[in-house]
Amino acid sequence: MGIVAGLDSAPDFTRIVVCDADSGTVLKQGYAPHPVDHAQGAGRPSDVDPQNWLLSLGEAAGGGLLEGVQAIGVSAQANALVPLDSQGNTVRPAMVGTDKRTQVAAADLIDALGGREAWAQAVGSVPQAAHPVTKLRWLARTEPENAARTAVLLQAHDWLVWQLLGRPVRRTTDRGGASGTGYWAAATGNYRADLVELALGHQTMLPEVIGPADAAGATPEGLLISAGTGETMAAAFGLGIGLGDAVVSLGASGSVMAVHPEALYDPYGMVTALADATGMHLPVVTTLNAVRALRGTAELLGLPDLESLSDLAMKSTPGSHGLVLLPYLEGERTPNLPHTAGTLSGLRRESMKPEHLARAAFEGMLCGLADALDVMRGRGVEVRRVFLLGQAAELPAVQAAAPSLFGAQVVVPQPADYAAIGAARQAAWALGVSQGVLDPRTPPLWQGPVAQVLEPGDDLAVGQAVRQQFVSVREQTHPGAFRM
Repeated sequence: MGIVAGLDSAPDFTRIVVCDADSGTVLKQGYAPHPVDHAQGAGRPSDVDPQNWLLSLGEAAGGGLLEGVQAIGVSAQANALVPLDSQGNTVRPAMVGTDKRTQVAAADLIDALGGREAWAQAVGSVPQAAHPVTKLRWLARTEPENAARTAVLLQAHDWLVWQLLGRPVRRTTDRGGASGTGYWAAATGNYRADLVELALGHQTMLPEVIGPADAAGATPEGLLISAGTGETMAAAFGLGIGLGDAVVSLGASGSVMAVHPEALYDPYGMVTALADATGMHLPVVTTLNAVRALRGTAELLGLPDLESLSDLAMKSTPGSHGLVLLPYLEGERTPNLPHTAGTLSGLRRESMKPEHLARAAFEGMLCGLADALDVMRGRGVEVRRVFLLGQAAELPAVQAAAPSLFGAQVVVPQPADYAAIGAARQAAWALGVSQGVLDPRTPPLWQGPVAQVLEPGDDLAVGQAVRQQFVSVREQTHPGAFRM
């Protein structure tokens, strides 16, 4: 079909991969950090000038990186709100990431619609500080003049696609990006304009939601630009996950996502019902504490890094001699315990050794994510294998415990920018459809990632015992908090 490119505009950098459209083989790569943002320097880390994304993109694409490319896909950080006025100018810097300023606004919105269940039923998610709909509420309450000027709402990948196309009258987005706004329902495929008005105080123009294989348009030079999508959806597409697959991401916080044929409704709001980049659905369950629990334990034990913590943990045995760490160090989202603290249970003379605490930290982190997997399974999501992502996925202590605690085959892909690869795959799909060689219902078959495969094997019963030990402590300290 030709040559395509995928660009991933992450919170701190832009990465570009140039790929063969037929096989997905990466031919060239580019990288550039985002410029230092003066808004961030002023103590407002959740405010970013979107022009910085373009500057970084231009630097990453330097040196003729895009020569011969026929189509580009765009992935960008999720939950970035870019408010525009009626002339297409930014009303204020983009609000990005989990913005702690908006926590009160999230609670306000939940009450305004009648509670968590009402939101889950309306759009498949409950407002959190990161959601664009919550940022709109904050904008209306805190910057009413800017709120009044806001006429168009875009997210980061929407804005970048629009800029690449020369700022046309038509503005587009995709199902995946729209599903993370808090005002588009994955179950129905429709915007809830009434929720925009509830948050902002008035109606706005919203981008047209186009299909996974549709092109957003073409540049004056004839370069095809695909729909674009959020980083989460692009990474899932780049990994090539399908039905029966889940992805566990080990960041400071943790998340579990899985492919499912329909949008999930969760009355407790533990599941966020996202759409994916292929026409399927991508339910997500998030925990607040993952690698942050490991780093905290390493600091407590005076260890310099996570590799040292892993080496120490491997000197212990499954179950950590009865030591259990509930890693709710900064509250928790799954279960919903925003104001709780962590718990260390099972202290006995024989368990009071550094290696047992180290092992308990790994087991506690993984058991918390296994709880999130159980939420998925309890809602009818099939999980046969688990893709494990993040730097901590390479640690021996993680790989030794994860298969038995998750009760599934664990796949550890080689590190790569799967969001950029997913964006390139989307570009290949749109290009193939435009050439008449691909079906708009079937994405291109690209080679899967090189990965290490781990089986639970004979350790499954041991893992179940460790899980039961964790669940027992969780129920003693927070009875009824984990609702299935």
